[in-house]
Amino acid sequence: MNAVAAPQVSQRQKTFQFVQVVVSPRAGGLSVRLNLNPDGRCNFDCVYCDVRRTLLCGAAAVPDVGVMLAELEEVLDLIRSGRGEELAGCAGAPSDCLRLGHVALSGNGEPTLCPVFEEVVERVMHLRAQGNHGFFKVALITNSTGLLEPHVRKGLRLLTAQDEVWAKLDAGSEGWFRQVNQAELPFAELLQTLQHFAQGREVILQSLFPRIQGRAVPLSEQDAFAARVDELRRNGARITSVQVYSASRPPVSARCGHASLADLSAIARRVRETSGLPTTVF
Repeated sequence: MNAVAAPQVSQRQKTFQFVQVVVSPRAGGLSVRLNLNPDGRCNFDCVYCDVRRTLLCGAAAVPDVGVMLAELEEVLDLIRSGRGEELAGCAGAPSDCLRLGHVALSGNGEPTLCPVFEEVVERVMHLRAQGNHGFFKVALITNSTGLLEPHVRKGLRLLTAQDEVWAKLDAGSEGWFRQVNQAELPFAELLQTLQHFAQGREVILQSLFPRIQGRAVPLSEQDAFAARVDELRRNGARITSVQVYSASRPPVSARCGHASLADLSAIARRVRETSGLPTTVF
């Protein structure tokens, strides 16, 4: 998953319990991330993950939604008033990077595992509808496994067409899926879930490619990934674009490294040539 990064705190910068703000090229500005998994609960064990779950022992399994929404309002007010540099991790960022990109349903784990997922979405939608903070886009950042769960589907029905679902797909084969995401479910099951969900709602594929023990993504895996994306598209998945990127924060695992721009560009080119989908390297 895209974990909520540990804030870089200065004496003046504001930090929050359930809200984290990061400068995100993929969001096109500031990504205001709601931490739906303060205890780090996740059903993936990605080799590139930067969350140190041993440090989260004793953290609440369920976020306090009231506190979360109050923090979100404060953050939105700071950004809208041009004071985004006061937020932890944002000091010194160029002014054009301090505009609001989106409010993300994210966390220190997989947000769709949150027991109060539907309530969080409902409260965020209500906050937006009140209009006190201007319009903001909402994005779910997910590993795709829970997209068909009843409580998740109920929550996502509250999103509008302007909101986004960023669905993870990091592999094109079972073997690479095992190496990178280290999940218990079969890769075919993940693909079926993603296929079924994306037939009913547009998704943005978020695809992270690390170097593992210094080795680049094999060419065979690059081809397999491009083929899986194209299969999803041809079978009716409404994929608007593909984000290709690599580990940007220090991972817990020493096996993981950052893929080169040349590696990422080669993968993106294969996806474009095979599927015709807009594919961007970050």
